[in-house]
Amino acid sequence: MVLDIKTFSVLDTTGFLPAELPLRKLPQPCFQPWEDIVENLPALLLSRRIRSVIDKLPQIDVAEIQGLPELRRAYSVLGFLAHGYVWGASTPSSKIPEQVAKPLIEVADRLGLPPLATYAGLCLWNFREIMPGLDEYAQGRFNWDNLTTINTFTGSIDESWFYLVSVFFEYSGGQCVRYGLQAMEHAKNGNIEQLTRSLQELAQTIDHLGSVLMRMEEMCDPHVFYFRIRPYLAGWKNMEGVGLHPNGVIYGNEKAHRSYAGGSNAQSSLIQFLDSLLSVQHHSTGERPVPDLAKSAPPKESTGSASNAFLVEMRKYMPQEHRDFLAMVDEECKIREFVFQNKQNSELTLSYDACLAMLKLFRDKHIQIVTRYVVLQAKKAPKMGSSSTLRSGLAKKKAAGVEEKGTGGTSLLPFLKQCRDETGDPAAGSWGKRLLSDGVMRLGYSKPNGINED
Repeated sequence: MVLDIKTFSVLDTTGFLPAELPLRKLPQPCFQPWEDIVENLPALLLSRRIRSVIDKLPQIDVAEIQGLPELRRAYSVLGFLAHGYVWGASTPSSKIPEQVAKPLIEVADRLGLPPLATYAGLCLWNFREIMPGLDEYAQGRFNWDNLTTINTFTGSIDESWFYLVSVFFEYSGGQCVRYGLQAMEHAKNGNIEQLTRSLQELAQTIDHLGSVLMRMEEMCDPHVFYFRIRPYLAGWKNMEGVGLHPNGVIYGNEKAHRSYAGGSNAQSSLIQFLDSLLSVQHHSTGERPVPDLAKSAPPKESTGSASNAFLVEMRKYMPQEHRDFLAMVDEECKIREFVFQNKQNSELTLSYDACLAMLKLFRDKHIQIVTRYVVLQAKKAPKMGSSSTLRSGLAKKKAAGVEEKGTGGTSLLPFLKQCRDETGDPAAGSWGKRLLSDGVMRLGYSKPNGINED
């Protein structure tokens, strides 16, 4: 494709991850007070001293921050400090002090992001090599065994692994970007044979994403995640039920409250890229049109992959250049339109529907993870009756019939299940539509990957 995707900070090797390893530390001495606190964040949260220490911070000007790597590092650090301050005691704070709020807002504005801990700050820009002398990432070799996180709230292996699985996931998505853009180009040029091949490759890479996701169980315990890690990830939108003001929190010396959703996998540009690529349309929860299984609807004019208000909102939580990339794909991708124009080619149709099947299977696996790590944990009481695990209200035992909310502030299972079901709606072939309606996992469409898929 003639398009230079580097201008969008996207690569067909690392996907939406940065081309180089994230900066581990801001180099200017004036920012050392921030770095000292975030380095000791787990201990400060454990001792409940985080607020008193942040309150003593000097007001630091961000004018010395130069270049994208430094901006990303500052954004990540300040996001950790803001969330640690708000959720770092038994009662949440309704205000972020000026020493954190002002620089966070300024850095976030320069990146085109909201001023809090997002998926980008927690995952995309928060990993490093364990043995930096190997320099594997810079050489294009992604070694899972040589990566760890830069910062965490708890200092636990579980939290590091939770973020790293997303890093592994995004890196694996680099191949999705490669084959997806190839497919766009082949559809544009009318090359059926090459498009079919690219879609087949894309289906296999999407299938691999599910395998990566299921690795979450290797080193992230569901109880530790729900009761110890998840509370710090919450934002300040729709959180009045856990002690925050209905309008969110006050940033520094501002008069009005600000309300933002917390870090969420819905902020991953990769999944919305795949939805846009395959013309998957999402609707407001409970408003999905009833699909006609007897025939496949032809393509309609699309304004993007997401008419679901939550998914549209989540694009605002992605880096600006990634949003621009998704907007380009929304505008230029004509894969489904081309497939429908050539429905007589059964191999092409099946290849397109296979991509949808693999994406739906991925969403099935995501629901499994959410069920184990959030829904089932919400039905349990904290171990030993510890009240300290209830600090944010997100880690409470839910009463029967009470719907579990995500850190992004939306209802979890109804939203996720509808997203999964909508994934099969664009199917081009009648067989593919029946397959996706009956359920990919029950039909055993995906090859075994050696990971627990109960």
